Amino acid sequence: MSVHDELRSVQRCLDDLTRSVGRLEQQLGSGGLDMRRVRTDTEHLRESVAILREAASSPAAIARPDLVTIPDTPYDDSLWIDTDDEGLGARDRRAP
Repeated sequence: MSVHDELRSVQRCLDDLTRSVGRLEQQLGSGGLDMRRVRTDTEHLRESVAILREAASSPAAIARPDLVTIPDTPYDDSLWIDTDDEGLGARDRRAP
């Protein structure tokens, strides 16, 4: 499935969730902390899906980021002169 198909599927599920939460709210009342939390979480999910839709529709979402090549050659040892070997202590002292 494409990203847009997946987003449509998520949106349908979210719409079903919103309807179910609304029915629960009618039966249980909306004043309880638990019900308010479920309603708020549902609204946050709706906002998050909207953000994903916007990101997926932008041209930058399709382009892959530039890859950075990491060379296999060892680093220059002079970069590490003023540091301790992590976990081993200072160079002039013994490890515990």
